[in-house]
Amino acid sequence: MSRIADNLKQIQQDLGSARLIVVSKYREIAEIQEAYKAGQRIFAENRVQPLLERKDALPEDIEWHLIGHLQTNKVKFIAPFISMIHSVDSAKLLHEIQKCAQAQSRTIDCLLQLHVAQEETKFGLTCEAFEAFLQTRIWESMPNIRICGCMAMASLTEDEDQIAMEFEQVHALFLKAKTEYFAEHPEFKELSIGMSSDFKIALEHGSTMVRIGSAIFQS
Repeated sequence: MSRIADNLKQIQQDLGSARLIVVSKYREIAEIQEAYKAGQRIFAENRVQPLLERKDALPEDIEWHLIGHLQTNKVKFIAPFISMIHSVDSAKLLHEIQKCAQAQSRTIDCLLQLHVAQEETKFGLTCEAFEAFLQTRIWESMPNIRICGCMAMASLTEDEDQIAMEFEQVHALFLKAKTEYFAEHPEFKELSIGMSSDFKIALEHGSTMVRIGSAIFQS
């Protein structure tokens, strides 16, 4: 068994019912192929250009997710094939995804990105902006979009109590949105939290998808 296959197996054993999204950014095609050979089918990229390059070089049955900040002018390039966009952080972006999905006669799954981390550089909707966004219910006039849940990143810190607090905050916002705005939408069920350094904490706070890169590909 290869190192990558072994790492995948170890992590899968910890996940329970949560799904593993393998983050392939900065990885060689051969490394991604190793994960594919080991049975992994869901991969994610942060940026559009590397995503397009990897899609062309790898098997067609891979399910691709976009997890990084997405500019509206880049949506058209991924609309024909993207399986899920984790990083919807504005009404403007959602409108563009709807327009491009409609042009492709597709429905695109989206997650609403929340900002709970301490770093200013991270994107996403603050608690207040999230509530204001939900009150607009603009997705109800967008038939080519499915809002499937929320995504967030915790602060880059070794303070596990802070990470847990931030994930709990995201989980609470997710449950509130599910109850008050998406009660009739069974597809609203995904909570994309947890990366290589903190996914075990995320799993304790309701994560249904973890986004792991370095822990898969490390030696």
